Amino acid sequence: MRDSASGPRVLLKRLRELMQEPLEPQERLDRIVRDIASNMVAEVCSLYVLRADSVLELYATEGLNPNAVHLAQLRLGQGLVGTIAASARPLNLSNAQEHPAFAYLPETGEEIYNSFLGVPVLRAGRTLGVLVVQNKTMRHYRDDEVEALETTAMVIAEMIATGDLERLTRPGLELDLRRPVSFTGLSFNEGVGLGHVVLHEPRIVVTNLFNEDSEEEVRRLDASLGSLR
Repeated sequence: MRDSASGPRVLLKRLRELMQEPLEPQERLDRIVRDIASNMVAEVCSLYVLRADSVLELYATEGLNPNAVHLAQLRLGQGLVGTIAASARPLNLSNAQEHPAFAYLPETGEEIYNSFLGVPVLRAGRTLGVLVVQNKTMRHYRDDEVEALETTAMVIAEMIATGDLERLTRPGLELDLRRPVSFTGLSFNEGVGLGHVVLHEPRIVVTNLFNEDSEEEVRRLDASLGSLR
């Protein structure tokens, strides 16, 4: 019986090796998705990267039509991939085409695949993209497989955040590396509300540990203590 932890360990070791090799960004991405698909016994592995115009662009794939790379796109919130990016939550589906958010992209050739597991590529609370694996057979991916893909997505997030993929971006477009953090609020009434999120208790950062006038500080401390009596 295969150790369920051996797969993720082998994959992460391989990813570390790929990150250290002197490869061009596209070749590195192509090999990463190929290794993920092989390790997870998936027929498809795809990486979508979020651009600054709120569009998720297919940056690499193993299993889908390779001609769709840098051409297939989904808006934030559109389709399964866009839903994952907007919610920053994974989707684990045994029959993806039955999900109400499913959007068909004819250029990718993904209509023959049923099972779908997608996780957000997150860094510091920001969504940078979506990592997906797919299979023809209907199946529900195990918890350890979801965790392995999420861990892999963290490695890819660092690669995106360093700007390594900017050379692959078409002229006039840029990646969304500074997307605001998304906050979930509580609704007290029906309708739509727009506003700015304000931190209720800002963190106080002490930059000077020693006061220049220690005698004055002692005097103020004594006065404060005296007011408590």
